[in-house]
Amino acid sequence: MALRNAVMAALLEGEASGYDLAKGFDATVANFWTATPQQLYRELERMAAEGLVTARVVEQERRPNKRLFSLTPAGREAVRAYTADAPARPSVVRDELLVKVQCADAGDLDAVRTAVAGRMEWAAAKLARYERIRQRLLAGRSEEAYFAEAERIGPYLTLLRGMSFERENLQWGELALRRLGQRAAVHSEQSE
Repeated sequence: MALRNAVMAALLEGEASGYDLAKGFDATVANFWTATPQQLYRELERMAAEGLVTARVVEQERRPNKRLFSLTPAGREAVRAYTADAPARPSVVRDELLVKVQCADAGDLDAVRTAVAGRMEWAAAKLARYERIRQRLLAGRSEEAYFAEAERIGPYLTLLRGMSFERENLQWGELALRRLGQRAAVHSEQSE
């Protein structure tokens, strides 16, 4: 998937500046796509040159003027074409922590356990943030009411996937810490 598709998905929420997109990327598409602010700005410029987004300048008094981007009809057509395109390829996991876990038996078990615990803290924090976003989206409604009434349900569905991913990270982390702890205890007994 190209970054432009993730940017277009974020712009479906409405007009946004590059700064707002970079900041808000965390709350909209970061549970399935990440990008640096520089990547976002470059992509917005390319998309503007291709007519997929338009930008308007908003003058500000005490700050530099900002450009607000929105999807053009061609951009909305690109979203439609993208969603109709061939089925999405399954994602591929590239995770440095898993490489460290793979090496744990020949490496520093305590350091690997610390890394797993750190990942669990990260996952718990993301899950808490996602839950706050979920509550904001629901605005006191049940999920059934949300799905029946909301203008767009895609953001909620992707949020649920992100929450599921982080819950699984926590579950795996608990298992990994337990097993790595058992292995460390065995190594400790053998060295005595």
